[in-house]
Order: sequence, then C-alpha cells, then structure tokens
Amino acid sequence: MTRVMIADDHAVVRDGIKHILEGAGTFDVVGEVADGAQIPALVRDCSPNVLLLDLSMPGRNGLELIQILRDAHPGLRVLVLTMHSEEQYIVRAFQAGAAGYLTKESAAEELVTALEHVARGGTYVSHSIAGKLASSFRTDCGDAPHRHLSNRELEVYHRLVRGETLTVIADALCVSPKTVSTYKMRIMEKMQMSGDVQLVRYALRNHIFEDGEDLRQGAAAIRFSTRT
Repeated sequence: MTRVMIADDHAVVRDGIKHILEGAGTFDVVGEVADGAQIPALVRDCSPNVLLLDLSMPGRNGLELIQILRDAHPGLRVLVLTMHSEEQYIVRAFQAGAAGYLTKESAAEELVTALEHVARGGTYVSHSIAGKLASSFRTDCGDAPHRHLSNRELEVYHRLVRGETLTVIADALCVSPKTVSTYKMRIMEKMQMSGDVQLVRYALRNHIFEDGEDLRQGAAAIRFSTRT
C-alpha cells in the first residue's frame, strides 16, 4: 500500500480525494492537513510515501514547502494538485523538486494513475501541462520582470492584481499586513513599476495568470480606489 498524505485547505476536496483513493484499493491515507505551516511536522510523524499538495494554502507557500521537504525528506515524492495551471507555477514546482503536477480539473482516474506513477519513482504531467512546459522551454523569457520574483512574492503579486487588500492577503497567508506591504514594495522594485494599475496591466498583457476575468475586475477595483 502506498502511504499518502493529503494537504489541502478545503475539507470537501480532502474528502473527495480520500473517497477516490479508498476506491482504488492501493493507497493508505495516513494523514491530512489544512495549514501549510503544519505540513513539515505531519510529514515527519506520518512518514508518507507521497504528499498530495495544493500550492495555495494558508500558513506556508506550497512552492517553498516543496523545497523544504525535498531537503528534509529526500525519499518523499510530492505530487502537486492545484487550481494553478499557469506555466510559471508548473516550472517553479518542478524546479523546487515536485515529482508530478495535476490541476484540480483532472479526472479521478488520472489522479490515481499519477499517484501510482509518482510512487514508483516516476515523474507525471498531464498532456496539457506537458504542452505548457514544452512551450516555456521554447520561449526565451528568462529576463521578464516576473521571473525575478520569489515564490512568495509571486503569490502576493497574484493576489494583489486580483484586487485583494493587504489585510485580506495577510489573513490568507497568516502574516501581518506590514509583511504583505513589504512584499508589495519588493515586487514593485523588482518589476520597476510604481503602482497597482501597472502591475495589473503587466499581468494581463503577458498572460502570466489565467484568471483573466478576476484580473480585469481587480483592475477596475484598483482604478476606482485611486479616484476616490
């Protein structure tokens, strides 16, 4: 039996995954966690073979966690299961040490296949993800401003351009608004931009986040707030 730990902050998602894995008959769910800060300790206590990890969790950035776990538990296999299908998240996850990457739109059968493949020591990506990886290798954009952001800065940037306030972002990431403000300052410095509207326009123009409608609504909210 493959020992699996599930890390996702939504209980309904965890319950659905457990149901799928129980039906497969070859997995033993040894732990589940809803807060990223608790993952390292639970991995140590439960000793899973595979960690099924959402990238967007409170308490700790998923990309940072992959790096931490890779160093502390070299034998642990990490399969990312996330809503993020953007190329920069995919590339960064594999650079951090992930063994596989799936989006939450994947079918139950593909999740089982991916877990089995990763548990045997392989690397798994869906066809759509593989296409984006190939495209990123063909495109020379290493000097693009957003490429210089850290994993946490990228997450804060994404939330900023969706129109989330510093307080909302701080609550989601379990940090202080002052810390988020510091991240925002670093983002603007690295990207050489002076305001929120520029950040949103850059994201839309370069298609670095795929939730385009959310970004457009965020841009409208930011423009309105700057006029009042």
